[in-house]
Amino acid sequence: MPFQISIGPNLRKSPFFDATVRSGVRGFSVYNHMLIPGHFGDPDAEYDRLMTGVAMWDVAAQRQVELTGPDAGRLAQYLTPRDLTKTRIGQGRYVPLCDHEGWLINDPVLLKLAEDRYWLSVADSDIHLWAAAIGRERRWDVAVGEPDVSPLAIQGPKAVLVAEALFGPRVRDMRYFGFEETELHGIPLLLARSGWSKQGGFELYLRDGARGGELWDLVAEAGAPWGIGPGAPNDIERLESGLVSYGADMRWQGARADPFEMGLGALVDLGAGHDFVGRAALERIAAQGPARRRVGLVLDGRPTPPGHPVPLMLGETGVGRVCEFAFSRRLGQTIGVGIVRADLAEDTAGLTVALEGGTVPARIAPLPFADQ
Repeated sequence: MPFQISIGPNLRKSPFFDATVRSGVRGFSVYNHMLIPGHFGDPDAEYDRLMTGVAMWDVAAQRQVELTGPDAGRLAQYLTPRDLTKTRIGQGRYVPLCDHEGWLINDPVLLKLAEDRYWLSVADSDIHLWAAAIGRERRWDVAVGEPDVSPLAIQGPKAVLVAEALFGPRVRDMRYFGFEETELHGIPLLLARSGWSKQGGFELYLRDGARGGELWDLVAEAGAPWGIGPGAPNDIERLESGLVSYGADMRWQGARADPFEMGLGALVDLGAGHDFVGRAALERIAAQGPARRRVGLVLDGRPTPPGHPVPLMLGETGVGRVCEFAFSRRLGQTIGVGIVRADLAEDTAGLTVALEGGTVPARIAPLPFADQ
């Protein structure tokens, strides 16, 4: 039966909301207490633009947690097991954040704007509350807040052409996760070479929410020669590329995982000497070995995705969970990602996915499914 999700005052709109409506948005999701576009009516065309052309995404729901003050760097380092000592101003880092038991609670990109100013570009959880509480409890001289910053992503193999048209040829020399503070027609921005796809691209961190519609139109006009069109972070491309999704692959509320289980063990710098939240737990896990591991999965046929994790079974025994799956036109099969018992062999036969309509045969496959 069709139904609607009401937009109320507890759901914030992005600075690009009106522009996405003008551009034909057909569905929203909720992320960080904000509305984020889900699709614009033609998912296949949106995928094709991402893979062969260029797409623009309203990802303002990717909120920034700002740490400022003399102890900003101290708090940033204490929040993550990744060693930040060599992080330069103008450089981003992908950083796992864990609780005291070693469970992942977010996987943001950290941006170092100054020695006393950092942003955490967070996935879907209230990390500003976590960071503020830890900073206050440790009596550090650091303020935690949410600045007026809203990212707009340009993704796809032709994204560099659009960025060059907007900002000039210097964008070609930017390193991945590198960023600079700049402006466009007087609109204050932070320009970063980043984005949640393996197809390459840039993120424009708008620093004046009143000018969201203006920025959207400037990007759309600049990208017109290359067929730019609106879209949203693409789940099929992320499955093909093996990208981690905090909300889908693990979540503190009920679908927990630690960094080693998620394949992020290389970002846990136990030998760097710094203290961080969850250090004792992660030392224990590293010594014992993770109980589970993240894998790719191929499912028979074209089953309907349920929209939430489902059990992976071996006979009558649960051996893991399937976090997300979808049919890949590019690969001609249904692919997914899951987390399974660490001792489960790659060639284990008899695996099935438990769905409401019955079980579907599945097999383990290496990640990523596609290199690009």
